[in-house]
Amino acid sequence: MGTVATAPGSLAMVQRFINTADLEAAADGLRTPEALRTWLRQNVREPGAVGESDLAVALTLREALRDLAEANNGGSPAPSALQVLNRVADRARLAPRFAAGGARLEPLAGGVDAALGELVAAVYEAMASGAWARLKACARHRCRWAFYDASRNRSGTWCSMRVCGNREKAQRFRRRAARA
Repeated sequence: MGTVATAPGSLAMVQRFINTADLEAAADGLRTPEALRTWLRQNVREPGAVGESDLAVALTLREALRDLAEANNGGSPAPSALQVLNRVADRARLAPRFAAGGARLEPLAGGVDAALGELVAAVYEAMASGAWARLKACARHRCRWAFYDASRNRSGTWCSMRVCGNREKAQRFRRRAARA
């Protein structure tokens, strides 16, 4: 990918999570439970033991988040994606925690459920702050890379104008030329 703006705060963690799968290159950074464990330990928190069922939940969450980021780029959120977030939030037993500086959601569960719950809590906080609407999935269907739309008018469509934007515009030009 070209230069992709990084989301602020904990939303950057969600962006990195979505981008563990490079759809265009058919590369997945979370192919095994051990790969998931490593990613969670490095980016979220120590998850403890990670099994195949945990991996399945994480991959389902990742694609639900990608679908929701795609909805931020002009679509409607899929009800099934929202259901996935709710299920992960339930498993994590997310609860509000209040401090002098404000409040945040924290998982009461442990292990992988808590780590995945941290991701859902970050989405919740981003939605509450308005930052979530700027996390988008590239409109080029073969790509769908998560990017943070830092444009003033929130009009970003592609993860990179130099890469996906140019490819998409060239493809549209070729289609129009073929019809003419």
